[in-house]
Amino acid sequence: MLTRDDTISTQQKALSINLDEHKYGSIVEIGAGQEVARQFFKAGAAAGTIAKTSSAYDMTMSDSIYGKAGRYVSRERVHQMLDYEFKQCVEILTPVRPKLSTYFSYAATVTARSFKGGNECHGWIGVKLQLRPKEDPCEIICHVRMLDNSNDLQSEALGILGVNLIYGAFKYNSNPTWLIQSLHDGLSMDRIEVDLINFSGPGFDYIDNRLTNLHLVSAKLTRAVLFDANGVPQVPRDFLYKRPVVVLRGSYKPPTLSHRDMETCAVSMLSASDDIAPEKFVRLAEISISDLMGENRLDDEDFLARVDLANAMGFPVLLSDYVRYFSLRTWIRRHTKEPIGIVMKTLDVEKYLFNADLYSGLDGQTLEGLGKLFADNTRVLVAPVIRNGELQTLENVSIPEDQSLIAKQLIKNKKLLELEGYNEELLAISAREIIGKIPSDDDSWEPMLDPNALKIIKQRKLFGCP
Repeated sequence: MLTRDDTISTQQKALSINLDEHKYGSIVEIGAGQEVARQFFKAGAAAGTIAKTSSAYDMTMSDSIYGKAGRYVSRERVHQMLDYEFKQCVEILTPVRPKLSTYFSYAATVTARSFKGGNECHGWIGVKLQLRPKEDPCEIICHVRMLDNSNDLQSEALGILGVNLIYGAFKYNSNPTWLIQSLHDGLSMDRIEVDLINFSGPGFDYIDNRLTNLHLVSAKLTRAVLFDANGVPQVPRDFLYKRPVVVLRGSYKPPTLSHRDMETCAVSMLSASDDIAPEKFVRLAEISISDLMGENRLDDEDFLARVDLANAMGFPVLLSDYVRYFSLRTWIRRHTKEPIGIVMKTLDVEKYLFNADLYSGLDGQTLEGLGKLFADNTRVLVAPVIRNGELQTLENVSIPEDQSLIAKQLIKNKKLLELEGYNEELLAISAREIIGKIPSDDDSWEPMLDPNALKIIKQRKLFGCP
């Protein structure tokens, strides 16, 4: 089995590119210094690779080169930079460089830790390159978050990440999984996070960007990735900014009418209590990466099926590796200050909410975990279910005796709420039971699904559908 060499250092990567006489390009960086270019110069023999480096910090100067942009730290700006620099390299250098040359441009526009501090440290980086001589170029774009506490350390991390991206684009372009894994060489998630990646261009036509973003989570480059209702990867901070959120965790294998009912009821309750128009809410279907793991590997097809089905019902999809709900809430709160509603069934209350084992790593144990979950304007809405002919509600759900007083206080403070207005006819729906029926001749499960989701399952013969 072929394996990726993950021992090669940043300097070795830069030097290997420098010594390849057929690779030539420019490196332009706005924000956090010129750390990527510095790595190539420090490695030696940079004249063999770098045609130009620049850093147009001044906005007026930047506009004069690349044109105006709505925001200077944005996807739009990094595209402008890549397009301009790549075109310039090809037009100026083609007449004088060897015929087998492949050209590239690397660009970064970031906002690192400011002198005053306290700002969100993030940005866009990308590389535009020819995979083979004279071909149309391909692009790889990433959104990054810098987590170090000082500008110097953030700049250093960006330099390493930029070298990893350029090296990976040339070395691993036929294996995007290896390319993604290589981005963290010499780094860790507590230094830098990549929460979106996008491959485009003729050489990457075979790549599904939903899968590449899934692999960001499995490679531990980020804890969660977000897809809009069309399945397009989104930057969480842009998608959730200043928007209230209702999130419903589930397997979505398959999504059922009960998922829709729970989401609708939760939005209705929070909309009324907080005086927020229902259409302002982001309604997230959250899938845990642990649900997609089989034999210690990701089931890509299973993941794509669940995203497509949730999207068919109009849900954006959040894929995360969070087990504990308070960690999920912390992640959402990073991106929005508006109300958060977390929806769960009574079946999950004891398993995921009042489960002391989940809080064992915290100094304050259960109290600390629940305090983090129910902080500020976050509420948990619990949907009743019917199991074995019995109605299970928030009032009669099983809660450990030593936590029952905490639960009562949360209910009294309207932090833990029973879902209202639900359709009683949908309470007995179980996705697990449906999965068991789909491969058989029993079609009693079909009315339990949204028509759009049902159509996809039948057309693509998902989950063993005959």
